[in-house]
Amino acid sequence: MKPKSEAEIHFSNYVGLLQTTLRDFDWGNVSLLATDIYNCWQERGNVFLCGNGGSAGNAIHLANDFVYGVAKRHGGGIRATALPANSSVLTCLGNDLGYDEIFAEQLAVAGNKGDILIVLSGSGNSPNIIRAIEQAKEIGVKSYAILGYTGGRAKELADIAIHFNVHDMQIAEDTQLVVGHMIMQWLYKNRPQV
Repeated sequence: MKPKSEAEIHFSNYVGLLQTTLRDFDWGNVSLLATDIYNCWQERGNVFLCGNGGSAGNAIHLANDFVYGVAKRHGGGIRATALPANSSVLTCLGNDLGYDEIFAEQLAVAGNKGDILIVLSGSGNSPNIIRAIEQAKEIGVKSYAILGYTGGRAKELADIAIHFNVHDMQIAEDTQLVVGHMIMQWLYKNRPQV
């Protein structure tokens, strides 16, 4: 048998860590998030998503899935907004108010009581993520945080934390999409038949 290359060993180790992280997880809070998104959808509320870097990309990806993928019919999706998506808004707010406020200010303008905020963060300590959660509390928006590492400050501040105790940024970001895709498929399966 041909010995495995260094790359093959690395890839196998990566898959092993991802499998362990997911296999040992308690999915209760993910079920709560799915149910809350479903109820928000029925009430025509808004779901806001935010994150930095790869987590920003994941927020944009999942907003797409919630707007269209959950219903796949004209006008049937969730009112989902990825707060990192508009570069003009981000650079304006970053320049005028500071980078810490880029998500909180958007939420202050568009958020309403009964809406949902989903923050995606590896560390849970990014100041703009913390400010978004604080802003959500001020206006009655329920906050969820999908987190890696120790969960950071966001784990304590969010109304409900979905915390994967994994000290690997890429695996932490993978879990964000896994959670989002699980919820998307569940929502599609349970979509209203209109």
